[in-house]
Amino acid sequence: MTSPGPQTADLVVVGASELAVPDPSAPGVVSRIAGGVVAVAGDRILAAGPEPEIAESIDISSAERIDAAGGLVVPGFVDCHTHLLFGGSRAREYVARLTHSSAALEELNIPTGIAATVEMTRTASDEELLLAATGRLDAMLAQGTTTAESKTGYGLEITQELRLLGLNQTLATDHDVDVVSTFMAAHDYPPGTPWAGHEAYVDAVVAEMIPAAAETGAAEFNDVFCDEGYFSVEQARRVLEAGRAAGLQPKIHTDQYSSLGGAELAADLGVVSADHLNCATDEDLARLAEAGVTGVLMPLIDFAVAHPRPVDGRRWVAAGLPIGLATDICPGGWTVSMPLAMQFACRVSALTPEQALWAATAGAARAISRDDRGSLAAGGLADLVIIDLPRLEDLIYRIGHAPVTKVMKRGEVVHSVPEVVA
Repeated sequence: MTSPGPQTADLVVVGASELAVPDPSAPGVVSRIAGGVVAVAGDRILAAGPEPEIAESIDISSAERIDAAGGLVVPGFVDCHTHLLFGGSRAREYVARLTHSSAALEELNIPTGIAATVEMTRTASDEELLLAATGRLDAMLAQGTTTAESKTGYGLEITQELRLLGLNQTLATDHDVDVVSTFMAAHDYPPGTPWAGHEAYVDAVVAEMIPAAAETGAAEFNDVFCDEGYFSVEQARRVLEAGRAAGLQPKIHTDQYSSLGGAELAADLGVVSADHLNCATDEDLARLAEAGVTGVLMPLIDFAVAHPRPVDGRRWVAAGLPIGLATDICPGGWTVSMPLAMQFACRVSALTPEQALWAATAGAARAISRDDRGSLAAGGLADLVIIDLPRLEDLIYRIGHAPVTKVMKRGEVVHSVPEVVA
């Protein structure tokens, strides 16, 4: 019997100053390989590592060569928590909050909060919503994001929520960024709902909206905002259990502004991810880790809203909680950059550069149940980012500066900055 010949690559990324390779099985662990290469066949990675080692088992002699030109090569970023799809703008509200007291803000009569975005989203056409969301995705791709989760939640009634879910499907079909849909009718109560109507809305979400969303086949996850002024622990349990019964994986926004027991609920249900967790206790974090939950860290929204308790990521690491990183792009925190989220994760949340990169790739992929990306493991999707900086430290050091030169999605270059010829 003849032994099989070496695998043959049809593309190889060479010329990197540094290749940063997250270990998906070891939170926070990233191998740093000077001059490493990535061999690709079709849309999959064959291997990543030092070129002499790769050449021993893989034929790269006739492969197309993508020159990283002395840059940093990392996996495509996974933005695992976004409110990508919304209408209108709350720029006036945002600036007013920076420059006025709460009382003065009310006198300005500016629509505010989730309710304001719900009204603007409901009145926007499908074309307007798609155009705005596509522009955001374009900007995210240019900053290295190759996969993004996208939540509904600005419709808050069945027709509008299902419309947003359908628009997410269109984005997933039409854009180079992979879009993963989360149903979040339990984002808030509909505008104008009196306190007495809150339970009736939960009844509608559980009995009508979640089953209808699941029937479309468009959503993978079901999310709820469990916090002071939003959904109670008991209501959140009903929402998440209804989603699971309908085949939707559970996720939760919780403990952002108070500690109601949402983290304990998340651990009890074994949700895929628990997001925010500003007010979670060390015991909560340990329970989440033991339950196999991924915590999603979003330092940019903490900054945007001037949160009084920004997350200290060292507590999450000490608890053994795997961390996913996200922008949380939304009307109250408009940002498209995962590199900026990494920079803030280090400066504000005290992660190391390796922990921040792991969270932005392997950890974020874990937070949306995608084990085929977020690392450079053999067999994974060939989603890669080339950045015109020599080392990971340089990316963290230069706040707001992420000179992405090429983005590869499934083995093809989908974004490229033209070279400047002297």
